[in-house]
Amino acid sequence: MQKKLFARLFENMSKTRIKYICSNCGFESLKWLGKCPECASWNTLSEELVEVKKSGQVLKADSKYYKLDEISAQEEDRIQTKISEFDRVLGGGLMPGSVVLLAGDPGIGKSTLALQSTSNIRETVLYVSGEESQKQIKLRSSRLNISSDSLIILSETELNQILSVADKLKPKVIFIDSIQTIYKNDLENSPGTITQIRECTVSLIDYAKTKNVAVILIGHVTKEGNIAGPKILEHMVDTVIQFEGEVNHSFRILRANKNRFGSTNEIGVFEMKENGLNEVLNPSELFLSEREKSTAGSVVTSILEGSRPILIEVQALVTPSNYGYPQRVSNGFDQRRLSILLAVLEKRAGLRVSAANVFVNIVGGIKINEPAADLAVCLSIASSLKEHSLDNQSILIGEVGLGGELRSVSSIEKRISEAEKLGFNQIYIPANNSKGISKNLKSKVFPLENLSEAINKLLS
Repeated sequence: MQKKLFARLFENMSKTRIKYICSNCGFESLKWLGKCPECASWNTLSEELVEVKKSGQVLKADSKYYKLDEISAQEEDRIQTKISEFDRVLGGGLMPGSVVLLAGDPGIGKSTLALQSTSNIRETVLYVSGEESQKQIKLRSSRLNISSDSLIILSETELNQILSVADKLKPKVIFIDSIQTIYKNDLENSPGTITQIRECTVSLIDYAKTKNVAVILIGHVTKEGNIAGPKILEHMVDTVIQFEGEVNHSFRILRANKNRFGSTNEIGVFEMKENGLNEVLNPSELFLSEREKSTAGSVVTSILEGSRPILIEVQALVTPSNYGYPQRVSNGFDQRRLSILLAVLEKRAGLRVSAANVFVNIVGGIKINEPAADLAVCLSIASSLKEHSLDNQSILIGEVGLGGELRSVSSIEKRISEAEKLGFNQIYIPANNSKGISKNLKSKVFPLENLSEAINKLLS
């Protein structure tokens, strides 16, 4: 009888075993592997303690369910942070019950943005810091001239203690800085491991959905620029926001990689100053503020980020190569796309660039992923090669095909309107785009058929 009793107790007890989990894709293995068979990454499998319960899982019998027509959800329910650039990227503000992951490089301004945005919310906000003490946060807020009666500061890293405080305060927003420092006492893994990050995130998501509380998690990134922790973390949350920029530059770009409550094409532009992050409401004017009047290799184009057109300057420098392999360096522009455009310039436009070093830079630290900047990149390279500067009041928009043809781009009237606001009066666009634009434009619009025509017209 006693043997059966001990056997039952032993079966119900939880056991722990060791697993090796890939930090890049979440692949699990019972033994260590140098190369992950799922994502082919090297040295990404780390040892984790996994708790295995033999007792059957108890299902909740009181789960609430509703008909679709009975559920109330309005856009007015969003919580405004009063920072328009942040609210735009979120889709109009924080949605109650949502979980947002904010990631970025160290020192980029994640905690500063968190403190500035939470101080503007009138409802109760619980700011949980696992990296700074309460006095450090107070000194930071004094430096940023921030004061708020509804902002509650908690320096705690144990998740159960955090949720216990949240149950007492009943906040509308919970800010976790950062998820890599939070841990659960009932897990034997150390904070920052894949198991701790995953389990803590699951608990926070469950709390956000059941209590209808907006939760924002600050996440670290790896040296490759990926969000630290298991890849499944990005699938679990509702919104993933990347804070981009270089520490040496004052500009910061806020970009949504995933958003269940809004568009992923919107960006927010900030400038880091002594008093914190300042919104840049007109990024086009700021990016072009230090532009030289007449410089070979400098061309202005218009890119579209969500619904916002932005004018940026593309710079190119072409120099003779004294070695067998010329350099191709790009900053803010795709390296492979640059190689394609150089091949098109040589094959279709007859420019000898194969034996020259080519350097392309997008001013302001912004990254371009839109093909509408192809024409500007090609003309900047041709301008530097020929040592011939373009007119200071001209702007070039268009995608370049492999045949050298210029292909139409979307929202051409928005781009032209933004260019006119900043005083540009000569707009060069693909010929197909000129058919549907309004005739009541202040600037002159020049349609172009191909790349050779653009070079002959602008650089002859």
